[in-house]
Amino acid sequence: MNRVVFNQKGGVGKTSITCNLAAIGASQGLKTLILDLDVQGNTTHYLVGAVDAEQFPAQAQGVAGLFKQTVGPRSMRKNPDSFVWETPFENLFIMPSSPVLGQIEKDLESRYKIYKLRDAIAKLDSEYDRIYIDTPPNFNFYSKSALIAADSVLVPFDCDSFARQSLYELMNNIEELQEDHNPQLEVEGIVINQFNAQAKLPGELVAELKGEGFPVIENFLTSSVKMRESHHEMRPLIYLAPSHKLTQAYVDLHNQLEKNIKKRRRSK
Repeated sequence: MNRVVFNQKGGVGKTSITCNLAAIGASQGLKTLILDLDVQGNTTHYLVGAVDAEQFPAQAQGVAGLFKQTVGPRSMRKNPDSFVWETPFENLFIMPSSPVLGQIEKDLESRYKIYKLRDAIAKLDSEYDRIYIDTPPNFNFYSKSALIAADSVLVPFDCDSFARQSLYELMNNIEELQEDHNPQLEVEGIVINQFNAQAKLPGELVAELKGEGFPVIENFLTSSVKMRESHHEMRPLIYLAPSHKLTQAYVDLHNQLEKNIKKRRRSK
């Protein structure tokens, strides 16, 4: 099962949600892989630190290496698992980002390589229990590739009026991509992030989203300085502060998503 975490608006918590849900699954025994498609590489830095471009040639750098080989001779192509790195955490693996992603995007798009990630993930599915894809905060070649490759999409929402406005365009883009490229893609739901129960606006925004029929997931994530500490220490919350309130909120969200997966499988 693989899911993409996507929003066209930056600063909504994509990296935090991706890494912490994946880490919780890994801590529960699920062999989990994260693909970091964002050229900024925040997910990569969170889990394995800075990528040394001199130590690791561009051709071997994670997702960039995977994509780059698709424009080369077929005889030289490696198995997708060749681009996966271990993290310091048991059962948690990453295909890291690289600045090279930005350099090769136009070439990949002009050669219409948008289905290559789907092909790679099809080969990886049997090796991992869960695959998470972190995306750039825009509807570009890499985010489209991720949505085409994924079984489902989670949409982070940070309780901001601007985020609400961008949500309409985002959902329209997802619907169009479903129609044209991936009719099996399921919107798992909107993840409410940085929720402040003491403030009036977040509650109003969430109520309005529900009233408009958006699939809001009831397990809300709050704001906490502990997340900043987690980023700084490069340790997901489940390893840094397993008993913290925010960690438990992530655990509850993860467990609910797992229950939903089992329900969908039983209904098929």
